Amino acid sequence: MSALEEFQWRGLVFDTSEGLEQHLNSGQVTAYCGFDPTAASLHVGNLVPLLALARLQRLGHCPIALVGGGTGMIGDPSGKSQERNLLTAEKVAENIAGIRQQLAAFLDFDSKSAPAQLVDNGEWLNTIRLVDFLREIGKHFSLGAMLAKDSVKSRLDGPGISFTEFTYQMLQSYDFLILNQRYQCTLQVGGSDQWGNITAGIDLIRRVGGTKSHALVMPLVTTAAGTKFGKTEAGAVWLDAERTSPYRFYQFWLNTADQDVIRYLRTFTFLDADRIEALAQELAVAPQKRAAQRALAHEVTALVHGETAVARAQQSSEVLFGGSIEALTADDVLEIFDEVPSHRLTPEVLSDEGLPLIGLLADAGLVPSRGAARRLVREGGAYVNNQRVADEKASVRREDFLDGRVLVLRKGQKSYHLVTLEV
Repeated sequence: MSALEEFQWRGLVFDTSEGLEQHLNSGQVTAYCGFDPTAASLHVGNLVPLLALARLQRLGHCPIALVGGGTGMIGDPSGKSQERNLLTAEKVAENIAGIRQQLAAFLDFDSKSAPAQLVDNGEWLNTIRLVDFLREIGKHFSLGAMLAKDSVKSRLDGPGISFTEFTYQMLQSYDFLILNQRYQCTLQVGGSDQWGNITAGIDLIRRVGGTKSHALVMPLVTTAAGTKFGKTEAGAVWLDAERTSPYRFYQFWLNTADQDVIRYLRTFTFLDADRIEALAQELAVAPQKRAAQRALAHEVTALVHGETAVARAQQSSEVLFGGSIEALTADDVLEIFDEVPSHRLTPEVLSDEGLPLIGLLADAGLVPSRGAARRLVREGGAYVNNQRVADEKASVRREDFLDGRVLVLRKGQKSYHLVTLEV
């Protein structure tokens, strides 16, 4: 299977430049994708172009991840309905440092045959003189062609666009030219909203050097309902574990709708066609097992956070269905149960004898009365930290609280209540 065929069966081709397949089949190609440092972390929306570079590297081509130390000072208007807030140079540098660490999880910078490279366009954009740029580069751009680009037209028909963002197309084109000259880069990949910027770069390379370069743009990912991928009620889903924990990250993929999961397996994993087809058949026969969602969550979480994080996220997920809590920390439990009812206890209410479980179940609202609590315990439906308690005289003691802070009460299979101990 050729490189382009690999992208096609995965549904990752929206449009290409003429002759791209022959170019990819002609030998090793250097390809790049740009990542503007608008935050100190990439998010799941960045995975499609980032994985595109990783796929090309696995197929023997050389990827360049370009971080926008220069363009990040401007902001790309593509796909944006309003002007971006401009970042300070210090903030851009801070964001680039965070992104550099994340790229290493996807690209092999030590490969002997097809090494990846990390390049900052601030090297040339932050040093070139304005007059020199206008004389050498600006003369190759037609104002009519620039105004005709979708990213510009949509803004002109709406809130407008500043000259600052209007020039972004020229800067991205100049990036492609420099990478072509310095690294023999002949392919730029990106989302479909980047088509105008990329083809402008192709035209600039042809005008300046008389050489041919190429574009591969991929569809923008949406859900089956047509909503933007990667947005949740809590905001963006980040690759940084400090912003989105591995557990939350795993849950995001695990909660993928049946209508989306096979497409996401093709888009966001390296699983082959036979494995994905088997998961598709299992989904059709037994959707309640959610095997496809589990495979998706495992593969993407392992790619971003590693297998250890996957195992911990899976363990945490099992807690919701009665799995053991013993190996978890208080912080783990607080995150898992952050949406269930809870109440606080002060340390002084816990005597050496502890608190009667019957009263605690009633106070938590899991049952309407102490009598109902006794019946619940007697019938085997009361749990403390997911362990069944059958003694009506049982008490909860300080040592029952995980890390001395958190206790999980459960009624039946799914009714939880969290008790936290003030410290």
